[in-house]
Amino acid sequence: MEAMNFALLQNDTFLRACLRLETPYTPVWLMRQAGRYLPEYRETRARAGSFMGLATNVDYATEVTLQPVDRYALDAAILFSDILTVPDAMGLGLSFALGEGPRFATPVRDEAGVSALRVPDMEKLRYVFDAVTSIRKALAGRVPLIGFSGSPWTLACYMVEGAGSDDYRRVKTMLYSRPDLMHKILQVNADAVAAYLNAQIEAGAQAVMIFDSWGGVLADGAFQEFSLAYTARVLGQLKREHDSAVIPRIVFTKGGGLWLQEMGDLECEVLGLDWTVNLGRARALVGSRKALQGNLDPNVLFAKPEQIDAQVAHVLDSFGAPHVGAGAAAGHIFNLGHGISQHTPPENVQMLVDAVHARSRAMRNRPSA
Repeated sequence: MEAMNFALLQNDTFLRACLRLETPYTPVWLMRQAGRYLPEYRETRARAGSFMGLATNVDYATEVTLQPVDRYALDAAILFSDILTVPDAMGLGLSFALGEGPRFATPVRDEAGVSALRVPDMEKLRYVFDAVTSIRKALAGRVPLIGFSGSPWTLACYMVEGAGSDDYRRVKTMLYSRPDLMHKILQVNADAVAAYLNAQIEAGAQAVMIFDSWGGVLADGAFQEFSLAYTARVLGQLKREHDSAVIPRIVFTKGGGLWLQEMGDLECEVLGLDWTVNLGRARALVGSRKALQGNLDPNVLFAKPEQIDAQVAHVLDSFGAPHVGAGAAAGHIFNLGHGISQHTPPENVQMLVDAVHARSRAMRNRPSA
């Protein structure tokens, strides 16, 4: 790709926190922050005609990515897309029926289907990379842009199940009865995800995140073999720098708290945590090696203002006092423990963002004991 001239970054708080550098306050962004809880998103989605019409149109994807950044003082934007773009580019036929989740027309369930899998031509995903560049330009340096992908295991779950699942029966049956086939799927997925994220970086993403949304459904042992190892394979292939800037890598495994110590050995800068994990214990375990992202329960956003404020304080206090002036010692990015609910009142998000900024600034201004 040719070099692009992007505006100088004005707010690098999120990137500094990722690298465990001193920040004036705790940065905040929200998983699924561009979404159905915003009336402006619903209006754009109606104009687009369908979810895929929204996600594959550069102008619409740019518009909805910027909507939460325009409304709230968030410290990062995240590309509006879907985690299933990669298997769709492999030819599995992704669709979204109204009122239902994603579906694949051609699930991968036998040896022939697995043998046919290939890392897709990245040109089939050009609409994503064009959106990244468009969003980065439209942000005009206000905040950094995060690119993302599903993890190899999470993609494999959808590819084998053909849709979302309550019991993961098909994918776990393959895992236990034909681990050779599962490993082949995961190898292709890992190399595809690495190529996909590197192309996002080249297009303008300033950090990248791997969503291992279904890693927590695996048994101990199976997680390490079928999820963690392939997330590590992706990370080992990612660009460390682009345009003379370090590109932080974030890994979020929902339900992954059990394996936090092992995840601390991943070649990434940030670990995302769901709401089941105590931030203080996580910091004691891996905080000298990784920045931590999280981890408010999204349902807190349905509570009253004083309860939202109290829960924000609880999360910040759980992480503990930042290491002001101690160099690369600790890093915290405030986020939810999972994606924001479509039913969330938008005004409560405003309360959350304001509370995080105000309380974290106050923590840094407390006199030393």
